[in-house]
Amino acid sequence: MALSFGVSTWVWTSPFNSETVQLFPKIKKMGFDVVEIPVEDPDLVDGPRVKESLREHGLEAVICGAFGPGRDFTSDDPSIHQDCFDYMDALMDLADQLDTGFVAGPMYSAVGKARMVSPEQRKTEWKRAVTNLREVAKKADDRGLELAIEPLNRFESDLINTTEDALRLVNDIDHDAAKIMVDGFHMSIEEHNLEEAIKVAGDKLIHVQVSENYRGTPGTGQTDWDSFRRGLEAIDYSGYVNIESFTSDNQELADAVCIWKPFAEDQDQLAEEGLAFIKETFKIN
Repeated sequence: MALSFGVSTWVWTSPFNSETVQLFPKIKKMGFDVVEIPVEDPDLVDGPRVKESLREHGLEAVICGAFGPGRDFTSDDPSIHQDCFDYMDALMDLADQLDTGFVAGPMYSAVGKARMVSPEQRKTEWKRAVTNLREVAKKADDRGLELAIEPLNRFESDLINTTEDALRLVNDIDHDAAKIMVDGFHMSIEEHNLEEAIKVAGDKLIHVQVSENYRGTPGTGQTDWDSFRRGLEAIDYSGYVNIESFTSDNQELADAVCIWKPFAEDQDQLAEEGLAFIKETFKIN
C-alpha cells in the first residue's frame, strides 16, 4: 500500500480560517503529509493564502465539508437544496485552488438528522439525495474532481450508516465521480467487521479517516486495527489515512460532536502518538 498520512485541523481548532495556516508548520514537523481542512464557512478561507502555506511547508490538502441543518439535500425545502448546491460549489472552488482531487463528507443530508420515519418518507428522502448528488457529481466531474461520500453512525444520520449503504447510494447516483470514504469511528459503531466493510467499498474507496472507537488517540481503544489493515490491503488501497478527532476547548465544536472532555493530555500528543501508531500499523516508516 502506498499511503500518505494526514490530520484534521479539527484536532486543534474550529472553524478553519486563513489564520489556521499557523498550524501547518507544526503539522509538518510532526511528520504528517496531509492536512485535512474542514470548511465550515467558505468565506473564512483565503484559498491563495492557504495554497501558499501548503506549498511552503510541503503539505497536501483534503477538503472536507461540514453539513449542518441548513445543508441538507433531503430537505422538504428546495431553497435548502440550493444553499447546499452553493456550498458544494464553494468547496469545489477551494478544492480547485488547492489542487485536491476530491471533496469529502456526509454530503447527502444534515448531520444529526436521525429519526424514525415512514418507508414512504425514507424513499422520498433517498431519491432527493440521489438526484441532488448526481448533479453535484456532474459538476465535480467537469472540474476533474470526485466526491468522497461518508457514512455516519446511527446517532448522526438515519440515511447512510454503513459502507453497504454508501455503495447503494453511489450505485444509485450512477456517476463515476461518486465515490466512498470511511471513518473508523463510525465504522466501530455500525460495522460487524472492519475488513469486510472495507472490502464492500472496494475500488470506490478514495479516502480514510481514523481515530479510536471513542474518538481518541489511535491505538488506545477497542478498534480492531488488524482487521482495518487487512481490509485496506485486500483492496490495495492507495491514498490518505487521516486522523480526525476534536478538541473540547472549542465550545461550539464540542457541542456539535458531543465531546465533553479531552481525550489526551493535549491535542499535540493525540496527533503525534496517533501518527506513530498508524504508521506502525500500516507498516509505513
